[in-house]
Amino acid sequence: MRAISQDHLGGADVLHVATIPRPAPGPSEVLVRVVSTCLNPTDWVHRRVPGFLGDGSRVLGWDVAGVIEEVGLGVTLHDVGDPVFGMLPYPYGHGAAAEYVIAPARALTAAPEGVDLSLLGAVPLAGLTAWQALIDTAGLEAGQRVLVHGAAGGVGHLAVQIAKARGAYVIGTATGPKHELLRSLGADEMIDYQTTNVSDAVADVDVVLDSVGGDTAARSLPTLTHGGVIVSLALNTTTPIGETARAAGASHRLMLVEHDHHGMNELALLIAEERLKPVIATTVELFDIEEVRRAHQLGETGHVTGKIVLQA
Repeated sequence: MRAISQDHLGGADVLHVATIPRPAPGPSEVLVRVVSTCLNPTDWVHRRVPGFLGDGSRVLGWDVAGVIEEVGLGVTLHDVGDPVFGMLPYPYGHGAAAEYVIAPARALTAAPEGVDLSLLGAVPLAGLTAWQALIDTAGLEAGQRVLVHGAAGGVGHLAVQIAKARGAYVIGTATGPKHELLRSLGADEMIDYQTTNVSDAVADVDVVLDSVGGDTAARSLPTLTHGGVIVSLALNTTTPIGETARAAGASHRLMLVEHDHHGMNELALLIAEERLKPVIATTVELFDIEEVRRAHQLGETGHVTGKIVLQA
């Protein structure tokens, strides 16, 4: 089968189309024919640096939407021909940038009826990150106030919608030109972080979602109410403030996304109810290597609104 592979670390030019053996599913696994996958920051990071994966050959991609091609021993959730989507186990289950990929059966859920699989490939990793941060980690409840940093980004724009579906009051940071998009997604307030000091403009927040890293958590601490929580996602760049947060009656959590059957079911329900929809920045053909390289470079600018989809 064809796959987007690399033999060593480096810039986007290390990516190439390779022919590799088609895998076979083991017990509790399924083989998925990939219809779409998506680029996330972890893709271009692991293309450049060892990260969790070391050096050497690899096929990246953790998001997958597609059709069940084969089922392994003991699988009861899915049958051959079922349309599904989900996130491969992070960080070691990568491999979706290919014609076929192996996934644990319970990493996937049924695609909502009538929703294009090309669209669904944009959801799993970013959507689960937002869900696990807001719901599982922060325990977000209706009526609470949420501050989403990077609200127009891949995780941020899904977090805005998930928080609104939960009944929260949502404040999003983004540059001015992206405020109309955030408003259309349900944000109650928008703040241009380039012209406004967020800690001066926001107060009494219950949950802060920090996908930016650096000192964002520290700068967000004054916005929290007593008992509030900051969840940071950029673990390689975030400055931890756990002790400072505790002294202020708050908490700071650093979170890494996990594959999650329950979370995927919740995301699928929100999509079916038309309360969650990914914004697609661009869609490129999965095996057009020049387009894929350009898509990696676009992602690395850090200024993409929504998601970059690779469609088979």
